[in-house]
Order: sequence, then structure tokens, then C-alpha cells
Amino acid sequence: MMEKTFRNYDQSDVTAAVREHYRKMRKNQTVEYVGRMHEKYLTFDKPMDLWDAMAHLNDLIDVSDPDLNLPNVQHLIQSAEAIRADGRPDWMQLTGLIHDLGKVMFLWGSDEDGTSQDEQWGTVGDVFVVGCALPDTCVYPEFNSLNPDMRDDRYNSPTGIYEKGCGLDKLELAWGHDEYLYQVLSKHEENALPEEAMVMIRYHSFYPWHTGGSYTELLSDKDRYYLEIIRDFNKYDLYTKSQKTYDLEQIKDYYQPIAEEYLGQGPIYW
Repeated sequence: MMEKTFRNYDQSDVTAAVREHYRKMRKNQTVEYVGRMHEKYLTFDKPMDLWDAMAHLNDLIDVSDPDLNLPNVQHLIQSAEAIRADGRPDWMQLTGLIHDLGKVMFLWGSDEDGTSQDEQWGTVGDVFVVGCALPDTCVYPEFNSLNPDMRDDRYNSPTGIYEKGCGLDKLELAWGHDEYLYQVLSKHEENALPEEAMVMIRYHSFYPWHTGGSYTELLSDKDRYYLEIIRDFNKYDLYTKSQKTYDLEQIKDYYQPIAEEYLGQGPIYW
């Protein structure tokens, strides 16, 4: 499959569900909503083994993805195996394997929050900054005007509530699996993943920035380094998608020692 065929949201066979997903996401992901989700989900009181979390993604298909309709665990293994085949570092292989693991939020999610199996607009999809103007590089930019914050003068300017040049790490992004996993791993005492891995996890869905070139007013010098990291990882996140499937148990023998090296042997608290 040629790279240009990926992320084509105008193709005739993209389901109406993808477009409806982004309409809901753009309408509901506000500053107030993101704050509520941080309070609700960043409790770190639900212990779960890494491999149990991986297995749960056998039950989730990402409704926002126009490229793949397989259970999400297959995308994770495809990414990790491509990184492995290229001889990249073991920590990066593990990052490929777990980068979407925040989607286990659906286990304790709700339709109202957009964090369930049926309503995923608070879990998956390209994220954007809340608290400042929405750029036209968002998927389906015609939905930007539906966001109530865009009618609030505090939030509808290019910098909004942020200082110019403050940097990515000081921005509040739309709530989803990226930020959830990043926060969970940040609190995980046994986490020994390098900074590069944490950047890949936190910003891989931030397409308006790393692919669209938006938010230049808010970026810092360090973000140029972040961009190199994300563009490198994106090759494996996006262009490895295929209909090839794997057995989680069969790849576990290889990845488990790597997971124990960087994440320890105990449960992760979600």
C-alpha cells in the first residue's frame, strides 16, 4: 500500500462513523471538559498487568481510523514488529507496542464522556490544543465552529490562555489515550523509558502540529527536537498498518523481558 493512501478522510469508503466521531470530538472537547477528564481518570488506583491491558485491546476497534478495522492490539504489534525489523532500540520497540495502550480507558469509560467502546470521541482521534484557536489543519475543520470555546474570547485567539513560545509541555491537549498513558507512566515508579519514548507516547496523535505545522506561536526551541522524534516514530505508527495479524501470546516471549526492563514486573496503576 502506498503511503499516500493513508489518512484519506475524503475517500468514498470512509464510513460516516469517522466523520461523526470528529464532529462530536470537536464539539465536546473544551477546556472545561478536559479538566473534568483529568480529575475523573487520573486517579492511578486501578492496578492492571501490562499484558492484561494489551489483551483488552483485542476488544477495541478505533472508530476514528480510516485505515484499519482490526482490533487495536494488532496495530500495536504491527508497529512494534516494524520497529524491531529495522533494528531500532529495544525501548523504541516497546514504545511501539504500548503507544496506544491508554485506550484501555474504555474499560471504565462512559458514553457521556466519549470514553466507551461505542462513544470514542474522548479516547481516540487526532488531538488539538484546548484553550486557543482551533487551526484549519484539524481533520474536518468545518467542525471547528461547533466548539463552544471558539465563542469565548479567552480561548479563541492564536495563543489563547498560553504564553507565546511556552512550549508543548505547557499546553493542554484534547483528552485522549495519548495523554492518559503519558500521565499513567509518569506516575509509574518503575518506569525507566527514556524521554524520547515519553514524547512519542504523548504527542503521536497531535497531527495538527507534527504534520499540519500549526501552533507555531506556542512552540519552543525544544519542540524542534520533539518534532524530529515524532516524525521518526510516525513512520511506524502510520505506515505499518495492514491486514496482517499476530497472536499476542506468540510475540510475548520476545517483548516481555524488554517490558520488565523498562516498566518493571509489577502492575501499572491506571
